[in-house]
Amino acid sequence: MHMPRAVGCGLVLGYLGDLVLGDPRRGHPVAAFGRLASAAERYLWRDSRARGALFTLVCAGGTVAGSGALARAAASAGRHGPVATAALTGVTTWTVLGGTGLAREARAILAALEDGDLCRARELLPRLCGRDPQLLDADGLARAVVESVAENTSDAVVGALVWGAVAGVPGLAGFRAVNTLDAMAGHRSPRHLRFGWASARLDDVAGLPGARLTALLAALAGPRPRAALRAWRSDAHRHPSPNAGPVEAAFAGALGVRLGGTLSYAGRTEHRPVLHAAANAAATADIERAVRLSRRVGALSLALCCAVLWAAGRRRP
Repeated sequence: MHMPRAVGCGLVLGYLGDLVLGDPRRGHPVAAFGRLASAAERYLWRDSRARGALFTLVCAGGTVAGSGALARAAASAGRHGPVATAALTGVTTWTVLGGTGLAREARAILAALEDGDLCRARELLPRLCGRDPQLLDADGLARAVVESVAENTSDAVVGALVWGAVAGVPGLAGFRAVNTLDAMAGHRSPRHLRFGWASARLDDVAGLPGARLTALLAALAGPRPRAALRAWRSDAHRHPSPNAGPVEAAFAGALGVRLGGTLSYAGRTEHRPVLHAAANAAATADIERAVRLSRRVGALSLALCCAVLWAAGRRRP
C-alpha cells in the first residue's frame, strides 16, 4: 500500500470513527491544545500584532512540527510504515473532525424547538455558536443553527479532510490548531483586535480551499443546485468572512431559505448582508434539512479526497 493510499485509508477510518463514536469523551487533544494555547497567550500577550504573530507561530507551528515528527516516525517503520501511517492518520482524523458533534448539537436544539421549549433551545445555542440567544425567537434560533451548521461543515469536516489529503497528519493537526486559535483569539474584541490579527488571517487562508469545496458540494448535493450557485455568486462577497460567505450563501440557495441579517455576537450587534433574499426565512424544520445536507457534503468531500489520494498512490513508487 503506497503512502498516499495509506493516508486515504486513515481518512476513511477517522471519518467512520467520528460517525460512530463522535468526539472523544475524555482527554480530547483539541481541548488539551486549547489549554496550552491559553497558557501561551497569558505569557505572550501584548497589544501588538507582532506578539500575536509570535503566539500563532508558536502554537500552530509547534503543532505542525510535532505532528510531522510523529508522521515521519510512522512512515519510517519499515514494511509496517503504511499500516502505521494509516493508523496514525485515522486517530488524528477522528480527533479533529466534528461532524457528528455538530449534527448532535443542532438536533438537540431542533428537539427543544419542536417541544416549544425556547428557554432550553437558548441554553443549548452557545454550545454551537457564540451568538447571544436571549433575544432570539424560534425562527431566529433556527437561522442561527442553520448558519452554524453551514459554516462548521467547512471548519469541522471538509477543511480538515482537504488538508489531510494535502499534507497528511500535519495538515489535519495544523488545520485544527489554526481553527482553534481563531476561535480563541481571532474575534475582534478589544483584547484581541491586534493580538488576534495573525490567527484570524491565517485561519482565512487555511480555510479557503475547504470553504470553496464545501460551497461547491452543497450546490451539487442540495435540491436546488442553480439557486445555490446563484446565491454564492451574488451574495457571498458581501459577507464579512471570506470563507463563511460562500458556504452560508450556497447552503441558503441549496435549502431555499433566507440567511444573514442582523445578529448579536460577543456583546455587539452586527448587520450582515442577507443571503438568498428572495426565499423565506429559515424555520425550525430547516435545521434537519441543513444537517442532512451537511452530512452529504462531508461524505462527498471524503470520497473526493480519497479518490485524489488513490490516484496519487498509483503514480508513486
